[in-house]
Amino acid sequence: MSRKVLGYAIVSAALFVWATAAEDGKRAQTSESQPLIESIRGDNLYRAYCASCHGENGKGNGPMAAWMKVPPADLTRIAARNGGKFPLQRVDRIVAGEETVPSGHGARGMPVWGPVFSQVSRDQDLGRVRIDNLARYLRDLQVK
Repeated sequence: MSRKVLGYAIVSAALFVWATAAEDGKRAQTSESQPLIESIRGDNLYRAYCASCHGENGKGNGPMAAWMKVPPADLTRIAARNGGKFPLQRVDRIVAGEETVPSGHGARGMPVWGPVFSQVSRDQDLGRVRIDNLARYLRDLQVK
């Protein structure tokens, strides 16, 4: 193989690697840049970011549940799994992405985690308010 052909092959391979990396970066950026809804109400946040997997009623039966490796948790039984007491602060930390979940729930880059709630709108970072409102909504979903 001549040096000229070898040079073209190396340049072509480098361009291919660069283009592939750039495309992967676009995909990662798109998946992590979930648009923020205007509402800070827990029920609206739940429907926008959680219901597709956990279901409208929180029982883990959302339309995406069938496609997941680990079935979504039944969010109506959080208190039952914690001795009858809803762990509000722990749920806040889990939603914020500050505490790991024992099983499943995908990567931290998923839009349901804290960063999407901390996007700034109207010159205010209402992230903690959104997270707390969502956690309190989950508290209200608990079965008695």
